[in-house]
Amino acid sequence: MLSCCSAFRKRIMKIFSLLKKLVKNFFIILILTLFIQFTAQNQYAQAMNDNNGIILEELRLNVPYKYKDTWIQAEKEIWEPWLNKQEGFLGRQIFYNDKKEEALLLVTWKNKYLWKNISSAEVNKIQINFEENVKKSLKIDSNPFKFIYEGELHKEG
Repeated sequence: MLSCCSAFRKRIMKIFSLLKKLVKNFFIILILTLFIQFTAQNQYAQAMNDNNGIILEELRLNVPYKYKDTWIQAEKEIWEPWLNKQEGFLGRQIFYNDKKEEALLLVTWKNKYLWKNISSAEVNKIQINFEENVKKSLKIDSNPFKFIYEGELHKEG
């Protein structure tokens, strides 16, 4: 009888030992998986926020169709010369959607650092000049172009 209990006890101990190893291995695999996943996400986030690569500033504005020509003219007279003087400025594309009466500007910069290094005071000064030019041209009291969205796009590849 004693040998039967002893054999049973040994078998139970082996099962517990095996379970202990399985749980330990499971947690090791879980930790490694989480570490690899975190590392991959972190590398992706760093690539998306890289200050060294070409970046596009994306601006969307509501531009009523009847003011479209005045808006384009003011863009060329006010923003274009200023942009051309900025370090890191590579170019600009302007798009217009007649149905939505919406403008899209894509401003290409050499990198995020040069773009974001421009002071907001300087940008605001140019914006005020732009708005005054528009109001004077249209003989109105307020800026008819409403800001919708500002974002950034990172060049891939």
